[in-house]
Amino acid sequence: MKALSPDLQAHLDEGTTTLAWVWRITRTDGASFGFTDHDRTLNFDGTEFEPESGLTASEVRSGSDLSVDAQDAEGVLTSDRITETDILDGRWDNAEVEVWRVNWTDTSQRVLMRRGAIGQIRRGRLAFVAEVRSLAHVLGQTVGRTFQASCDAALGDARCGVDLDDPAFKGSGAVVDLLRDRAFMASGLGGFEAGWFSYGTIEWTSGANAGRRAELLGHEVTDGVAVLTLLEPPVLAIAEGDAFILRAGCDKRIETCGAKFANTANFRGFPHIPGQDTILRYATKNGGHDGSVL
Repeated sequence: MKALSPDLQAHLDEGTTTLAWVWRITRTDGASFGFTDHDRTLNFDGTEFEPESGLTASEVRSGSDLSVDAQDAEGVLTSDRITETDILDGRWDNAEVEVWRVNWTDTSQRVLMRRGAIGQIRRGRLAFVAEVRSLAHVLGQTVGRTFQASCDAALGDARCGVDLDDPAFKGSGAVVDLLRDRAFMASGLGGFEAGWFSYGTIEWTSGANAGRRAELLGHEVTDGVAVLTLLEPPVLAIAEGDAFILRAGCDKRIETCGAKFANTANFRGFPHIPGQDTILRYATKNGGHDGSVL
């Protein structure tokens, strides 16, 4: 049950109300935005809630169980505050959302209806629809470690310990020739063998994507020239001459951890657990039953 201020309760008791919905969205990069379905700009708690953003919301879907309550917020891509590039770049993913009900004639009369986070975003040519999930979605997230054969640490984090700024694991270059929307030939990587940067990251230092970081799917060498393939198409088009910095990748296997990074002591997986093939094995006469490791 929501606790209303005496002034807001008195306004509701009048029968004729002047209420509006407002949303305050705080992205993971710290940027904060305010939107309202009213036709005037509203202000409170140091945030301006602008009506010209083209943001509208659907009805709230909620239940009495632990399922995730949701609400859809729809906006126009031509808004100066919500751009297609930012959506494609993932800057709105998992942003914190506050939904308020406000008396637009006196914004001190307001009540916080719900908190949540931006979930799935569906994009069209002219508009987007963002799902606003309730805090119950946190209950569905995995907490703690996973018992698996492969490593569950992120390469270069505190649990892994590998220094990705070591020249052995870091390279720089530039785009020489475009092959596809997410594949290109690159210069400056002649000192690295094929596959060294597979599953690694690329950070653009010039061009339209400068400042953005993306994941690499593959690193091949053809006639002495490096060919890089991105996991996903870039937010903006790549051009010849765009410069970048690469950092090595890891396929999470203990063999790679030892041979490539000499870091077996920090391997965060369980490489000797039996796999599904063990369940499917059957008795035979020709060995396999002498007590040795399968």
